[in-house]
Amino acid sequence: MLDRASNSSPLPPEIARRRTFAIISHPDAGKTTLTEKFLLYGGAIQMAGQVRAKGEARRTRSDFMQMEKDRGISVSASAMSFDFETFRFNLVDTPGHSDFSEDTYRTLTAVDAAIMVIDGAKGVESQTQKLFEVCRMRDLPILTFCNKMDRESRETFEIIDEIQENLAIDVTPASWPIGVGRDFIGSYDMLNDRLELMERGDRNKRAESIKIDGLDDPKLAEHVPAELLEQLREEVEMARELLPSFDRQAFLDGTMTPIWFGSAINSFGVKDLMDGIANFGPEPQPQSASPRHVSPDENAVAGFVFKVQANMDPKHRDRVAFVRLASGHFKRGMKLTHVRSKKPMAISNPVLFLASDRELAEEAWAGDIIGIPNHGQLRIGDTLTEGEAIKVTGIPSFAPELLQNVRAGDPLKA
Repeated sequence: MLDRASNSSPLPPEIARRRTFAIISHPDAGKTTLTEKFLLYGGAIQMAGQVRAKGEARRTRSDFMQMEKDRGISVSASAMSFDFETFRFNLVDTPGHSDFSEDTYRTLTAVDAAIMVIDGAKGVESQTQKLFEVCRMRDLPILTFCNKMDRESRETFEIIDEIQENLAIDVTPASWPIGVGRDFIGSYDMLNDRLELMERGDRNKRAESIKIDGLDDPKLAEHVPAELLEQLREEVEMARELLPSFDRQAFLDGTMTPIWFGSAINSFGVKDLMDGIANFGPEPQPQSASPRHVSPDENAVAGFVFKVQANMDPKHRDRVAFVRLASGHFKRGMKLTHVRSKKPMAISNPVLFLASDRELAEEAWAGDIIGIPNHGQLRIGDTLTEGEAIKVTGIPSFAPELLQNVRAGDPLKA
């Protein structure tokens, strides 16, 4: 098992600023809406789509397949690369429905962390628990986002207790909600001692952030009703006594998850969560391989295929291999060795993704996810290197699922 703590030696700056992570959840917890808000805050789009909205507002970037648009669900993992402040995010939106979980399981081999989205009214649901166990098997650090706090939700301590009991992981609150449902007005940032206020009128507007000096600061009374303020002080005091403080090493080891409370559809809590993955999330990590593991700071380029998607472009019949770069500095036009066939491949038209949209990738670094158009020579689990015969391991394979048996009624007429 590889040590998933911070890399012992400093990584090159371009690699160190990469954050490659997946978003997982039970269906309808708000995962795709959260993904859209990430793109909005990263400046990759101008208006966030909503899964349940109508018309233009429904056009989410990550759900680009026609089936996804028609049904309002994610059925295929989609990758998105964009900048956030000084960081480079490689985000993978995964299917929540169990029918498409194989795609999610493979995707989790290509990321260094995961964000677990929970519906505040429903808590830990079955698919969330299954995906969490996959993350645990891979020792992935997990950040938790409790969504839909602007609707009727469970009590905050009840949600935290359920996560700790059902998932057997320590939970530390990064923020604490102020009110719930119609009374929800924002949260208290427990890591930075800030008051965050939600704007209900504009769903794409960032929350107002007010720096305070502890919960006894008189400024709180100017923004929080007396009853909610008293409740906030009591609950935060209890939380600090009963729950562990944030420990980054425990988080990187996968034994602790920080939790943020918010409303993705109202853009509330999203920026704090993005700051969390940027500041606390792991840099690109070493990759399990045979005969040796691959470190991200190696000069030689190595990568592996974790997904193959056909017909991403409705105008062309194409086939694109999703490749996670495990090491090195990749440049367009490089010749890499296809380890399984031992044949060289010239990577002439690699692409970076924003869901179904692509742009030519002139370069990429360890931690990035690039697409390589091909006609079938690349398969899931294949490794590409600059010559060394390394085989990346740990990518699950699944037997085809038997959907229907067919038997001839009269063998003599067959």
